[in-house]
Amino acid sequence: MAEPTDEEVVQTAAQAAEGLVFSRYKQSEVTDLDVTVTFEDGVLDVDVYLNAPDDTRDPEQVADDAALTARSAVDDLFDD
Repeated sequence: MAEPTDEEVVQTAAQAAEGLVFSRYKQSEVTDLDVTVTFEDGVLDVDVYLNAPDDTRDPEQVADDAALTARSAVDDLFDD
């Protein structure tokens, strides 16, 4: 089976991160979301910036969870 392309890796990670954020916040609650994913020479870098209300959740924790979810999704992509 062929290895995923760099583009597939980036897409998978970005979709997973965004999915996690929007599973915890309504889209209308999120003021700003920036998911930056790079995959070069086999190294995955995921950075999630989230600006959302912190009255019920810690946005920093949600951003960290989103980055971890993105990495996990990429691991699963390579395991398939």
